[in-house]
Amino acid sequence: MKVLHLSESDGGGAGRATLRLHQGLQRLGVESQILVQLKYSDNLAVFSPQTTLEKASAKLKLPERLDALPLKFYRQRNAADFSLQWLPESIISKVAKLSPDVVNLHWVCHGYLSIESIAKFKKPIVWTLHDMWAFTGGCHYSQECDRYINSCGACPQLNSGKSHDISRWVWQRKLKAWQNLNLTIVTPSTWLAKCASSSSLFQDVRVEVIPNGLDTQQYKPIPQQVARELLNLPQDKQLILFGAMYPNSDRRKGFHWLQQALQSIKKSEGHDLIEVVIFGAAPPKEPIELELPSHYLGKLNDDIALAVVYSAADVFVAPSTQDNLPNTVMEALACGTPCVAFNIGGMPDMIEHQHNGYLAQAFDSEDLARGMIWVLENQDTNHLRHRARQKAEQEFTLDLQARRYESLYLERN
Repeated sequence: MKVLHLSESDGGGAGRATLRLHQGLQRLGVESQILVQLKYSDNLAVFSPQTTLEKASAKLKLPERLDALPLKFYRQRNAADFSLQWLPESIISKVAKLSPDVVNLHWVCHGYLSIESIAKFKKPIVWTLHDMWAFTGGCHYSQECDRYINSCGACPQLNSGKSHDISRWVWQRKLKAWQNLNLTIVTPSTWLAKCASSSSLFQDVRVEVIPNGLDTQQYKPIPQQVARELLNLPQDKQLILFGAMYPNSDRRKGFHWLQQALQSIKKSEGHDLIEVVIFGAAPPKEPIELELPSHYLGKLNDDIALAVVYSAADVFVAPSTQDNLPNTVMEALACGTPCVAFNIGGMPDMIEHQHNGYLAQAFDSEDLARGMIWVLENQDTNHLRHRARQKAEQEFTLDLQARRYESLYLERN
């Protein structure tokens, strides 16, 4: 059986999750390949544009920029991702040449795959959702909006008051193009499955929940003292870890909630023993007030380096306001690091309250602070760390994920 994954890239959160699934399938002996627009890995079964023109276009991100051009008419829209997927492309012919038995779609935005092209595959389609885009009028996370349940329009993210705006146009194109798809939806989290099933586009489509997996032999606990020595981090402090590429650019990542929580921690007894570590971002040109001493580790793509970072921390915090099944939380748990997050999205699928971390009341910075302090002060930290690692080993291994997908592919083929 030949499986072809379509993903805009094999980097970033969704791209790395796609690559991991591909590697898990290969270990099972499944003939798996990935077709991307931007390639970051050295995996020989990941195919990217070959012609000079295609390579230049991908490198300059022309498809992404062209796809976003109509959004310029919405000058008051917010900065969150919004994809129209209206550009013609040549994916169909490339897929035909590779002749798969099953096509597994992943994150296919930034002008990579048009809405209409998805309807032209002559093979069964499994679509792994890494966000909400597939069933909305263009947004990747709807925030407080539930218009995707009906037909989108008057989009809050576009700051549009018109029912027949560009979000309605995108939704109508999806409705028209996808009426007869041979499609199964897979979501990594229970939350996203409920959202998809309640949407107007996928309410009659089969939806399965298969959590992402990761290599638990790469992401595993490293002695904390050793990890801190390697990173030149203080041995005599309690370290709160946070990861984000652009902390201030995407409010969904909740950096503002972390700032408020750290303000509360600064007022607590023993705060002088607590410091913050941030990876994924370089020190900002203009200092960000974090209340506590901070260490910036920059962007890390290497799995081993990430495992060292997670192992160095006492607690990992993910203050997102809406999220699917973030790789960072899963990776931290696999390294035995307790996690703190709001009780939203896919977080409850990973974090067991006061067993391997703490689930704070949604958008309550005081409770987020209480959660971090609770982990730092917990007398049975070894239990938390053990349960964090155990959760990853029991539910989030590559082998378990790959076998579930293989079973689904065989059933659909």
